[in-house]
Amino acid sequence: MKEEKFLHYLKILSVKNRFQILRLLSKERLCVNALSCRLNISPAAVSQHLRILKDNGLLSSEKIGYYMHYTINKDIFEKIKKSFDELIDF
Repeated sequence: MKEEKFLHYLKILSVKNRFQILRLLSKERLCVNALSCRLNISPAAVSQHLRILKDNGLLSSEKIGYYMHYTINKDIFEKIKKSFDELIDF
């Protein structure tokens, strides 16, 4: 992964609510309302964070019934992890 892209992902992940959203989504698929309740922030705020995460390839979504459910994109996180491992190669 190029350094600029890696730094871009770090910047996205440095926002506390986005980081918490990703932590929740790493365990299970959730919709906006479920994330909103668990994080105690408005659905509109959750939607804004999800848009940023999804636009940058960190999330996938699937419509189930009336709601969009989100999951993390494991491929991207494997690349980020690999870049971290290369950065901190002891």
